[in-house]
Amino acid sequence: MTTIPLDPQQEWEEKILQPSLTRLPERRDVFLTASGIPLERLYLPAALDEDYLRRVGFPGQDPFTRGVQPTMYRARLWTMRQYAGFGSAEDSNRRYRFLLAQGQTGLSVAFDLPTQIGLDPDHALAAGEVGRVGVSLFSLPEMERLVEGIPLGKVSTSMTINAPAAILLALYVAAAKRQGAEVRRLRGTVQNDILKEYIARGTYIFPPAPSMRLVADVMRYCHDNLPEWNTISVSGYHIREAGSDAVQELAFTLANGIAYVEAARQAGLAVDEFAPQLAFFFNAHNHLLEEIAKFRAARRVWARVMRERFDARDPRSQMLRFHAQTGGSTLTAQEPENNVVRVTVQALAAILGGAQSLHTNSLDEALSLPSQHAVRVALRTQQVLAYESGVADTIDPLAGSYALEALTDEIERRALEYMHTIDEMGGALAAIERGYPQSQIEEAAYQAQRAIESGESRVVGVNAFADEPAAGGPPHAAIAPQPVDPALESGQRERLAQLRASRDGARVAELLASVELAARTTEPLMPLFVEAVEAGATLGELCDVLREVWGEYRPG
Repeated sequence: MTTIPLDPQQEWEEKILQPSLTRLPERRDVFLTASGIPLERLYLPAALDEDYLRRVGFPGQDPFTRGVQPTMYRARLWTMRQYAGFGSAEDSNRRYRFLLAQGQTGLSVAFDLPTQIGLDPDHALAAGEVGRVGVSLFSLPEMERLVEGIPLGKVSTSMTINAPAAILLALYVAAAKRQGAEVRRLRGTVQNDILKEYIARGTYIFPPAPSMRLVADVMRYCHDNLPEWNTISVSGYHIREAGSDAVQELAFTLANGIAYVEAARQAGLAVDEFAPQLAFFFNAHNHLLEEIAKFRAARRVWARVMRERFDARDPRSQMLRFHAQTGGSTLTAQEPENNVVRVTVQALAAILGGAQSLHTNSLDEALSLPSQHAVRVALRTQQVLAYESGVADTIDPLAGSYALEALTDEIERRALEYMHTIDEMGGALAAIERGYPQSQIEEAAYQAQRAIESGESRVVGVNAFADEPAAGGPPHAAIAPQPVDPALESGQRERLAQLRASRDGARVAELLASVELAARTTEPLMPLFVEAVEAGATLGELCDVLREVWGEYRPG
C-alpha cells in the first residue's frame, strides 16, 4: 500500500502541535480581539513553498524562526522574572516575596561585586562594595536566608553569576536540600557564561582554560543531578550593554555558545545529553523591528549550527530558548519617566520576538538601585502587555511582514559573516585573546556615542525635546533612591566571623584540601563544592583555593 505523504501543515499539526496540546492545553478555547474577532493560533501564507518552510516554517519545529514552542504564549505566558538583589539576604528576600505577591512568576538573583569575583565580605577589596549592586552572599546560612519562605521545589530561579557560578549553584542545591526539596526537580538557570566576562564585563577570576573547565563541570553535574536546570545562559545582554550593535550581539553570543558546546564535548558529554539544558540571554533595545528580527534570526542560526555543525538530533538541542532584559544602557537620568515608554517598547520587542522569560528595567535605574515603587511599575508593564495588549494571543504575529522578514534575513547574513571570521581565528576563545570582539564592540560604541553627540541619533529628553531644569533644581523629577544600610558591611563581617567560629574547622580544612587536589587533576569539582559549603566553607575560601592552583586572569 502506498502511503500518501502529509502536507507540511498537516504534518506539523499531527506530529508537533497535537502532542504539545495534550501536554499543555491553551489558556482559552477561543482568543478574541476587543471587537470579538477570533484570532487564529497561527497565520500562514497562502502557499507553503520550499523557501518559506526553509526560512520561516512552523513554531516548535526546525528552523524555529517562529518560536520554540508549538503554541507559544497561547498555552503559557513567558516567565516574568524581575532581576533583583541588594543589601543583605533578608533585604533581598523581602523584595522577592513582594514581587511574587505582585504576580512575578520566577526569581532572578543579582549578586554584589564581591560575590561576583569570589570574595568574602571581610576581604580588603570588598570594602565599600558589600551589598551595593546586588545581594551579599558568601555561605550556606546566607543562601538559606535569601530563600526563606520561598519553596525552591516550586519556584524557578535564575542566578546571574559567572566566575564562581559553580559555587553559587552548590550553595543553592545545599539550601534546597535543607528545605527538603527534591533536588532533581529544581528548575532555574545559572548564567555561568565566562567568555562574555572577558569580552565585555570584566568580573572574571581565573584564566580561560580552568574557567571553561568549571563551565563543563556544571554541565556534567546538572546532567546527572539537575535535569531540569539550565546549565548556562549564554549572554549577549552584557555585550550589548558594552556598546555592540544588534548584529554583533547576536554573532558574538552564538560564537560563545559554540565554544561552550565544544568544551562540553571535549569533557566527554554527547551533544544531545547537554544541549537541551543550554539557554541564552539577550538584550532588548529601542528599534522595535530590528530587535524582533534579531530574536527570530538567532533561533534560525542556532538551529542550523546545532544540526549541521554538531549533528544534534534531538529537536530540543536545536532550540534557542532565551531570557530577555530591556536595555539598561538606553535608560536616561534626565526625565526618567520617559524610561517607562522605552522599557515598554523593548519588552514588546522581546515578546513579539518569542522570549521565554523577561525582565523589565525600572524607570529609576539610571539613578540608583530600583525602588519598590519603580519595580512594581516595571512588573506591571509586563502584565499589561500580557493581559491587555493581545500580543500573546497569536503566534509570531508579525511573521510575513515584508520589512520584518527582510530584516531577519539580513541580520542572519551579517551575523554569519562575523561568526565565519571568528571561526577563521580559531573560535571564540582565540578571537577573545586577539581582542577581536572587544575591538568591534568598542568601535560600535564609539560610533553610537558620536551619533548622539552630533544629534544624528535623537534621545528624547536628552538631546531632543529636553526641558530646561528649574533654576537650582534637579535635572529630573525627585526620585528617592533605594537605600542600602551603611551598617550592612560590618554586619556581614560579623556573620562571617560567627560562621567560622561555630563550624567544624578541621572538617572544612579537610574538604578545602580535597578541592585543591581535585583542581590539580581532572576530578569533578561540583560534588566537592556541595559537600564543602554544607560543612560551612565560604565562597571566598573556595575561590582562594582555586586561585592558588589556577592563578588569576590578567588581560594582556
